[in-house]
Amino acid sequence: MTKIARVWKHETRNDTSELVIVDDQFVYRVEKTIASLPDDTPSLFPRWEEFAEQCSDLNRFERLPLNEIRFAPPIHSPEKIICIGRNYFEHAEEMGSTVGEIPVVFNKFPTAIIGPEQPIVLPPISNQVDYEGELVVVIGKSGQNISQDQALEHVFGFCCGHDVSARDWQKGKPGGQWLLGKTFDTFAPIGPFIATQDAVPNFGNLNIQTRINGEVMQDSNTDKLIFPVEYLVSHLSQFCTLRPGDLIFTGTPPGVGAARDPQVFLRPGDIVEIEIENLGVLRNPVAS
Repeated sequence: MTKIARVWKHETRNDTSELVIVDDQFVYRVEKTIASLPDDTPSLFPRWEEFAEQCSDLNRFERLPLNEIRFAPPIHSPEKIICIGRNYFEHAEEMGSTVGEIPVVFNKFPTAIIGPEQPIVLPPISNQVDYEGELVVVIGKSGQNISQDQALEHVFGFCCGHDVSARDWQKGKPGGQWLLGKTFDTFAPIGPFIATQDAVPNFGNLNIQTRINGEVMQDSNTDKLIFPVEYLVSHLSQFCTLRPGDLIFTGTPPGVGAARDPQVFLRPGDIVEIEIENLGVLRNPVAS
């Protein structure tokens, strides 16, 4: 058992979701069989070994084909969404930026979180909404002042993420409004599932691709991260206690729309897909 997700309980209402296990063909409705599962995914992390033992035989659970379910965000309301900027040399270069001795750090609010197939809503006060596919780290164990050697002990797993960015707010307003430009509602799609760390031992060498309407816009590999996962977990823990369910968006590779000539920004009707090796495809439509 290596992939967990949440699916909407109702066909047309995005109100409540249930925990499932995912394989290549089915989802397994563990919540219908195992009593007293928490309503939020991070609360499961401290009892993960017990839960994994209960799920060792997937045949005991009702299963549904993947094409019959609707994925919800695997984590609904993380305490912290921490994001890293300029973490691929070629992306920093295309944006006319330099790379410092420590990473650029910003954040998003939980109201930015959406799941697969939910629309990215273009705000009426922005005309330059850009795409950024990213590897997301899911924290599984609390910690502060964590060493790099111990960093992975605090990582539960990984998922695909999309750091949607309003460039005219991030860079075009007085002072450079990174927070406002990054945290509009719906600007943090994640999913479709979380793969546990042991299922992605090569997380530092995963192909990552962003497509818009089927056209490849970003195509890179996580081995090009300037500041790797272990460093990021350790570095961020010097400033704030990391808690289960916290998300770290690790930065985007080159190919973003603002750096193209002519520039490419998201438009209503676009379909954006973020695909990371072993982590599935995060697909979202764009709406006004």
